[in-house]
Amino acid sequence: MNKFLLPLGAFIALIALLAVGLGLNPREVPSPLVGKPAPAFNVPLLSNPDKNFSPKDMQGKVWLFNVWASWCVSCREEHPILVEYSKTAGAIPVVGLNYKDKRDDGLRWLARFGDPYLLSAFDGDGRVGINYGVYGVPETYLIDKAGVIRFKQIGPITPEVLEKKILPLVKELNT
Repeated sequence: MNKFLLPLGAFIALIALLAVGLGLNPREVPSPLVGKPAPAFNVPLLSNPDKNFSPKDMQGKVWLFNVWASWCVSCREEHPILVEYSKTAGAIPVVGLNYKDKRDDGLRWLARFGDPYLLSAFDGDGRVGINYGVYGVPETYLIDKAGVIRFKQIGPITPEVLEKKILPLVKELNT
């Protein structure tokens, strides 16, 4: 009888762990980068490969860093929200990172759906994304004046995330 209790107990513990895991939201994976300096990079602009962008260019500003791609279905869901936000008074700069895309496809996508970005950097091979821990697009980072990542949104920004998480933090960081 005792030789059946141990496997039964282990099986019940495994089921309990599985039940807890299935109840978690995969979009709320904590990022090890939050609270740390944004990884440095220097890549060409999407619109002008002769000019480069580095996060150092945004030093002293609070800004959003949005990783997107023309092939990304969820980016189409998020994009109108970013376009509208970029038109509001007091909006912070939004910098795009066109990730693992073809330059012409990214440019056509912005021409078709609107361009909410101060600029878009081009990460054709995905190396910048790797340094930021991107495992799917879209992903967005809120970076403070000192260049420290303060928030990471996995998946599309929704009106609720913008209003309840990002904008209050932007207000706090700008005071």
